[in-house]
Amino acid sequence: QVHVVEYGGGLVQPGGSLRLSCAASGFTFSAYAMSWYRQAPGKERELVAITSAGGSTNYADSVKGRFTISRDNVKNTVYLQMNSLKPEGTAVYYCDAPAFCSLGPGTQVTVSS
Repeated sequence: QVHVVEYGGGLVQPGGSLRLSCAASGFTFSAYAMSWYRQAPGKERELVAITSAGGSTNYADSVKGRFTISRDNVKNTVYLQMNSLKPEGTAVYYCDAPAFCSLGPGTQVTVSS
């Protein structure tokens, strides 16, 4: 059974940094793309970043240059390093294994002074 769970959310000041982690199980992690989404209050869920099985990456324009997605195929974990956070980054962040449509429960990130 495919299972993903996110860790690392919290409260951070504007301009600060936070690293999210997502632990995956139930499938051959190294063979599949992984992605991060976020959903802000009153808004639709949006794709933030995606990494292919081979490690190539793509980002939403709103986070390019500030966020970095990476993966550890030994630990079956995908990360989202978020720098220079802005208040509009306040959202629930979700990890997903797109091939399985397996979204995690999410972790809250609040960017506020």
